[in-house]
Amino acid sequence: MPEKDLVQSYITEMKRGSLVLAVLGSLKEPYYGYALLQQMQEAGIEIEANTLYPLLRRLEKQGLLTSDWDTTESRPRKYYTVSQEGVAISQELLKEWRRMQKSIAQIYLEE
Repeated sequence: MPEKDLVQSYITEMKRGSLVLAVLGSLKEPYYGYALLQQMQEAGIEIEANTLYPLLRRLEKQGLLTSDWDTTESRPRKYYTVSQEGVAISQELLKEWRRMQKSIAQIYLEE
C-alpha cells in the first residue's frame, strides 16, 4: 500500500472514533441532520452526509440521542438532541480523549 494511502487510512480510522464525540457535543440543542452537518463542517470537522446520517441513527438506537419530528414546516424535519445517557457517555469519552491527547503529547515532547 502506498504511504499516502496508508496515512489516509489511519486518518480515517482516527476520525471515525472522534466523530461520535463531536456529534454528542454538538447536540446540546436540537438540530436536524443537514443543519448539524453544516454546523460541524463550519467548525472544521470533515464529515459527509453519508457518514453523519447512519451515525445519528445508530446513536439514537443506542439511546444516546433522542429525536422529535417537526411537521410544522412544509418539509418535516427530524431533530436530534443528546439524551441524559448520551451526556454521561460523552463526558466519559471526552475525559478519555483528553487523557489520550495529553499522553500522546508527552510522548512527542520527550523526543
